[in-house]
Amino acid sequence: MNSSERAIESDSPEGEEIELLSLLVEKYESESHQLNAPDPIEAIKFRMEQMNLRQTDIAPLFGGTTRVSEVLHRRRPLTLKMITLLNRYLGIPLESLVTGNKEIKLEAEKREKILSISSIQEYLKGGRKYHFDHSFTQR
Repeated sequence: MNSSERAIESDSPEGEEIELLSLLVEKYESESHQLNAPDPIEAIKFRMEQMNLRQTDIAPLFGGTTRVSEVLHRRRPLTLKMITLLNRYLGIPLESLVTGNKEIKLEAEKREKILSISSIQEYLKGGRKYHFDHSFTQR
């Protein structure tokens, strides 16, 4: 907005209309354009390409060049240490590194038990009102 236009007050009819429209757009985007995190290996390869890195460059994050190759060729899973280091030193989002592993599943009996809990059902249906408070500090 340039200085010759008047500012819109948030409690004015125009301000309330803009607020309502922004909420509607946000709701539409969250329901219609939900982005899933990329495959962890693809996320690593993408970041390597972005940063012009070779496997030997990132070997210390994996414990050696052989491990990098095994992980990138899906012969070895990422460990918690690798995930942490990839996030810390390459800035790959944790969500991209931990989602998408289709091999991790609950047994049918345990899945049935967990899905019988109403708050978990609500969370999985999209209510997702439960969030962790990340304001704690590490000691």
